[in-house]
Amino acid sequence: MMRTLASALTLTLAAVPLAGSEVSLPVLPSVLAPGAACSGASGSVASAMPWEQQALGLARIRRTAGGSPGGAGVTVAVVDTGVSAQAPALSGRVTAVGAAGGDCVGHGTFVAGLIAAAPVPGVRFAGVADRAGILAVRGTDARGTATPGSVAAGIRAAAQAGARIVVVSPALAQGSAALSSAVSYATRQDCLVIAAAAPDATGSRTASPPPPRDYWPAADPAVLSVLDVDAKGSRPAGAPVPLHADLTAPGDGVVGVGPSGKGHYIGSGASLAAAYVAGTAALVRAAHPGLSAEQTAARLTGTAYPADVPRLDPYAAVTSVRAAGRPAPPDPGAGRPVRLATDPAAAVAGRRALALAAGGVAVALGVAWTAAVSRLRRRARSAGGRDGS
Repeated sequence: MMRTLASALTLTLAAVPLAGSEVSLPVLPSVLAPGAACSGASGSVASAMPWEQQALGLARIRRTAGGSPGGAGVTVAVVDTGVSAQAPALSGRVTAVGAAGGDCVGHGTFVAGLIAAAPVPGVRFAGVADRAGILAVRGTDARGTATPGSVAAGIRAAAQAGARIVVVSPALAQGSAALSSAVSYATRQDCLVIAAAAPDATGSRTASPPPPRDYWPAADPAVLSVLDVDAKGSRPAGAPVPLHADLTAPGDGVVGVGPSGKGHYIGSGASLAAAYVAGTAALVRAAHPGLSAEQTAARLTGTAYPADVPRLDPYAAVTSVRAAGRPAPPDPGAGRPVRLATDPAAAVAGRRALALAAGGVAVALGVAWTAAVSRLRRRARSAGGRDGS
């Protein structure tokens, strides 16, 4: 897989204002705090199209003919906290390995919804590949804590069950021989393994993030690693930063479904960005069934918007005649992450973007996001952001 360098910038929002009202969406955790009850149904519904789906141009993809629509015939395994079979938006399309059909935390269901939630009348949120199948695989304990062993077992089980795409939400500070072996096994089965390039932030964020480092299994060369950005193309201040990532996708303040009910939650993190890439991969493998997992990964990176870390472009990935229509930026070398100045306006702009999206008037967000990424790249280059360049 291509390796490009990751960056760190701006703020995670905890809630989305809905159409100018005081109603907010509850935050869905990735790990339950000690003593916390299982996540239940949200009482709030986001009827307007979320900013991230606007930015990715998902409505345009759904209007595109050709191939198998909506990822039909492709199974995406979600290695996470489980996927609730009770989630209405996923009804009839969840197959579980073992106890993974229950989801106390709700995070795996949220990820699965970003990939494959069915459209609901009156609600403009839907999954990227709304006809794909979901294979629920437990990669954590029942409360969301992951280990190299639990993730390795999840990846292997997903491949053995015949998934064509495996998305892994946990990003671990340490790998293992078993984890590397599981990734290798999955790739031999022609599974495309996609993983969060950094952990989802939990609790309060400090002004200074921890030093950049590798996280696993995303750091494995056979894995397509994904980093989260907000509506400005920035990263949350203080969020964990990987040394490398292959793609960026929306992951800050995104809207999704809960483990039960028809309401919505809000979440943030690289695991959610990985879900958008996994959904796009399902569209690609359905529309171009002759592509191998490796060729699918090359198509996703080769059609991405050029940036320090290329940004996912679902429409181009599905429709481009050439598998690599846009050249990827060169890899400046291992261990030297891009150093970008924090954008002081990013927090305010992020809140404004989310509020506009909730009100249904965020038509220009995709353009703004692309421009922001370009500005950041120019700023990094002028500041000598890549050592030795």
